[in-house]
Amino acid sequence: MTIEPFEQKIYLSSPTMHGDELKYMTEAFATNWMSTVGENINDVERIAAERIGCKYAVALSTGTAALHLCMKLAGIKPGDYVFCSDMTFSATVNPVVYEGGVPIFIDSERETWNMDPVALEKAFELYPQVKVVVVANLYGTPAKLDEIVAICKNHGAILIEDAAESLGATYKGKATGNFGTYNAISLVVLKNRTRKEYTGIRSEGSKAA
Repeated sequence: MTIEPFEQKIYLSSPTMHGDELKYMTEAFATNWMSTVGENINDVERIAAERIGCKYAVALSTGTAALHLCMKLAGIKPGDYVFCSDMTFSATVNPVVYEGGVPIFIDSERETWNMDPVALEKAFELYPQVKVVVVANLYGTPAKLDEIVAICKNHGAILIEDAAESLGATYKGKATGNFGTYNAISLVVLKNRTRKEYTGIRSEGSKAA
């Protein structure tokens, strides 16, 4: 069987360039800020914090790195059970395993395809010792975050919001990446807002930042 190629390619992700990208890259070269510091990174952190509406934002190399740092800040120890979204990219869960934690997947609900608050409450009945919940906002659609936040508070659990796919989205007037104790956003080329490999973690605490 011969498969004919498409006449026109449909790209998975094709970032648009607006002219300033080369300017900022050239500026980084010219000022010799080619590492993990520099004015461009400072500006990205400031703009991210302003855009999301949080006090602090810290730039990291990847979304996985940001989520890994969230897990460390949450204090996950080997053997700890951690509730996680069951429908997400593997990077949401991999950092739990990096820290020796054991992911317990929470079913999704039909309206948003994200973590089901009813299933989360049931999970706490079965595993009351759990102290960390990782929720992902899939395909730019926020989970039912007010219900999930309330459940976590009721059980004394830290909420980590994986907002890698929902930068720019809002939930009841509040920007995603702003609901957990620790939160991760992503600007990798496959996401809906692109600045190559910048990824951030935001927090209200200066010590964590």
